Amino acid sequence: MLQVYARLPLVFERGSGVYLYDKVGKEYLDFGAGIAVNALGYGNESFNSALKAQIDKLLHISNLYYNLPAIEAAKKLAKASGLDQVFFTNSGAEACEGALKVAKKYAYQKGIKSPQIIAMHNSFHGRTLGALSVTGNSAYQKPFKPLLSGVKFAHFNDIASVEKLITPKTCAIILETIQGEGGVTPASKEFLHTIRKLCDKHDMLLILDEIQCGMGRSGTMFAYEQYGIMPDIITTAKALGCGVPVGAFVLSQRVADLSLKPGDHGSTYGGNPFVCAAVSKVFDIFDEMKIVQRVAKLTPTLTQTLQELCDSYDFLQSVRGKGFLQGIQIDPKSKIQAKDIVQLATEQGLIILSASQNVLRFAPPLVITKEHIELMRLKLTRALDRLDR
Repeated sequence: MLQVYARLPLVFERGSGVYLYDKVGKEYLDFGAGIAVNALGYGNESFNSALKAQIDKLLHISNLYYNLPAIEAAKKLAKASGLDQVFFTNSGAEACEGALKVAKKYAYQKGIKSPQIIAMHNSFHGRTLGALSVTGNSAYQKPFKPLLSGVKFAHFNDIASVEKLITPKTCAIILETIQGEGGVTPASKEFLHTIRKLCDKHDMLLILDEIQCGMGRSGTMFAYEQYGIMPDIITTAKALGCGVPVGAFVLSQRVADLSLKPGDHGSTYGGNPFVCAAVSKVFDIFDEMKIVQRVAKLTPTLTQTLQELCDSYDFLQSVRGKGFLQGIQIDPKSKIQAKDIVQLATEQGLIILSASQNVLRFAPPLVITKEHIELMRLKLTRALDRLDR
């Protein structure tokens, strides 16, 4: 296996509920959910049965034909997002690639040559070259330049920095509604509202990356619902398939009509019957289990617990985020690193994540209970107590 991950020395063998078990049977409370993927936890019988049933029917036929699971999944995703047209991909990065192609084709149709895109510093949109081009982290970009031309970076939640980058060639603004990898930072309401107004004024497309913060994690199905605005395009993945590799970009009918046409985009595996059976069932289970409402109800408990932990240790500075995507900022003046706390937590049987800017990231399955939150507190406290304060 190519060594491009700084893996912890763990080999997981199975999962059940919100717990993982390694090859020697040790139990771990999972507050990372496969990086916000496993929204339903592990071993959901209804989800597993739907996948098993689809295996016996049809796995793949290509996009030269329709298939029923894709039709059902597209309808449910369009309804949930409030948008109109869906393209299924194999990953979140591919969803971002597709969204960028929509923006470029939209500009091309308007006669704009060499269109420009505004992205955000500290953002993360994926590792493919196009997605990397709009990822505002020079450490990720530097070894792979030159990247996509015409990308300019503004400061997240700083509208003046956006306004000064707009030119007649600007065709889109792309940002995460909640920056995940960049430090678990939500967009401010004023910032996102003003971005929407700027896009309307200058006929630019607003692309919201909801790959990590979407699918119920914020306390609404998509985080932008809490801001009272509508994007032109969204990207989604991760919990969309709850472990099955699938993503999508979704766009308004107006933008669809003015952008991609037959032959402009494609994917051999994208939207095949197996992954779309998973997507369709995820939406059904979310509805049956009232997952979004569950997250909204338990968010104050999680936030309060994290704040109490933060208040108990001098090197923990602040809590931020929304729903079940929360972060604790470690004091920049401290020598303590998030990765070290992640390691200590693992030793206590707790899986948590880190994010850039030295942040602890919490992205548990959306099926956790108050008891799981309290158990997380106990395990993390044991880990933090081992640090030299």
